Amino acid sequence: MTEKKRTEPDWQDIRIFLALGRYGSLSAAARALSATHSTISRRLRSLEATLGEKLVERRPEGYVLTEAGTRALAAAGDMEAAVQTLGRGSEDGSVRGLVRVNASPAISQGFLVAKLARLPLLYPGLDIDLASDLRAVSLERHVTDIAVRLGRPKDGDVIAKPLGKMGFGFYGTKAVCKRIADGAEPVFIGFDEANAYIPEAEWLARHFPQARVVFRANNQVAQATAALTGVGVALLPHYIGRSTPKLLPCDLAPAPSPPPREIWLITRGQDRKDLPIRTVVDYLLETFASERALFEE
Repeated sequence: MTEKKRTEPDWQDIRIFLALGRYGSLSAAARALSATHSTISRRLRSLEATLGEKLVERRPEGYVLTEAGTRALAAAGDMEAAVQTLGRGSEDGSVRGLVRVNASPAISQGFLVAKLARLPLLYPGLDIDLASDLRAVSLERHVTDIAVRLGRPKDGDVIAKPLGKMGFGFYGTKAVCKRIADGAEPVFIGFDEANAYIPEAEWLARHFPQARVVFRANNQVAQATAALTGVGVALLPHYIGRSTPKLLPCDLAPAPSPPPREIWLITRGQDRKDLPIRTVVDYLLETFASERALFEE
């Protein structure tokens, strides 16, 4: 065990530890904080010396929290949330501060950017950070404040609210859809090999095992852009296919469509009274409700 110092933790040390705990590597933490690797290492050693406990272990896959590190990260996240809450205060009760939203690349680029960018116009003191990840990020590690996910969440102390269902269909240019209607074998645009685990990619592989996938991309917004060239037909969420000019629904009968997927909005339980987060949550709930026809069958 590290020898314990008789000092209080330094907030800058805690910020460094939070970033390392969230992102799992020196490089990612350094990028997030615009700091050097040596600064990250030095601050981590300082915090461990202050607390008298080893907080992380370095492994081939990155930095892993120890049991003490897991406890410390939860406490550090609460401290950060408290600091942010203080920074969001205003005498007139206006909405102020930064709210981080996380969603998949397709939902982020194909829907949320245009919607969330309006919020600072409605609330001049509010800042939005929209990040996209194919894999779910951790709310408990405070990587994000709000997550928009597909499928029922399995997190711990979270508040999950349904946003609706996401339906799917085949989309292509008028010429591509006509060729298929005339009896030509469909040629597809799909996910790249790194994302072959995604349910829509697995569904396409099961139902069209011999079909050619002529173009691959890691998100459905890029796939829709490729479909505009006429290179093939893409299996897209309706909200992307319907909102992309010059793409039309293609009938691939008797092939069915993939089952719709549930969309959920998730926040931490402890943030239920945070005014900026609650403001963004209410806005997203209203936005998805008003656009339900765009998403569903």
